[in-house]
Amino acid sequence: MDWSKGFSASCYAMLVDPATWRDTQRVEITGGSVSRSSTGLRQSADLACREWEPTRERWVRVYLDAAQAGQSEHVALFTGLTSVPETVIDGNRRSYPVACYSVLKPAEDILLPRGWFAGEGLSAGDMVAELLSVTPAPVAVEEGAPALRQAIIAESGENRLTMTEKILSAIGWQMTIDGDGTIRIGPPETEIRATFGVDNDVVEPQVSLKADWFSCPNCFRAIYGDQTAEARDDNEDSMLSTVNRGREVWREESGVQLSDGEGLEQYAARRLRELQAYAYTVRYSRRFDPAVNVGNKIRLHYPGQDLMDEYTVASQSITLGLGARVSEEVQR
Repeated sequence: MDWSKGFSASCYAMLVDPATWRDTQRVEITGGSVSRSSTGLRQSADLACREWEPTRERWVRVYLDAAQAGQSEHVALFTGLTSVPETVIDGNRRSYPVACYSVLKPAEDILLPRGWFAGEGLSAGDMVAELLSVTPAPVAVEEGAPALRQAIIAESGENRLTMTEKILSAIGWQMTIDGDGTIRIGPPETEIRATFGVDNDVVEPQVSLKADWFSCPNCFRAIYGDQTAEARDDNEDSMLSTVNRGREVWREESGVQLSDGEGLEQYAARRLRELQAYAYTVRYSRRFDPAVNVGNKIRLHYPGQDLMDEYTVASQSITLGLGARVSEEVQR
């Protein structure tokens, strides 16, 4: 099916058995949306239902059925855990707006024991898989996950999801979630999943461009145990420097993870450079394409708008309606 062309679509939900991870019972929905991001719980959904059992949690999977010139596709958009819905009564009619959390919610809800730590030299992939084992969703970890170079100690209030984030940050890997709920752990993607442009024009005319440098720091403090190191950008040739901005903008990190052979001052200088590499953000709406998820690489090719580069998808919002319209934000 050619997703760049027009298609008809319908959406519905299926209850999911957490023990088998299979669909059980169909639930009709009248609208809603699915949101995807690259941080936190990664996914959420809001569903409008005519019938719902409001007294218990459920696992649910949202599907899109698309049809085009005799061809059809069956695509899972979201799988997650429902909260207790609101009941809206209009005369004799009832409706149930149902808020849904991602498959990562069980990991966020469990605090780690005091003193828990991810040990130096252990496989980061194995530790992440164990931390996420509290969710019924499958966890797929790519082979070759690095070992941790330093131990990571749980802080007060640390939960299984926040520790997973710290481990992935330490090895430079990412976490994404498929529509069927599968959690994928692996290095950042380099493959271009799709090209949107004059030869595949699925993007609506209105596009928003933003270079978000305002919050970038020009001073940075790194804390490692009882040691501290600071780095400053006082360069007259730097747009973000203290000289050109006329003020200091500070950031601080504690419990830093040093690379092999890297001193604390070197770390501070490196992190300041990284934090000053501000994102160039493009926002637009387009036709749905199941090949593109958050964390994927795409290419935009619109010479008239000076959009001719590779970008990483940072967030998506999919409308559960006839056209499955996608509002998307990408960053370079």
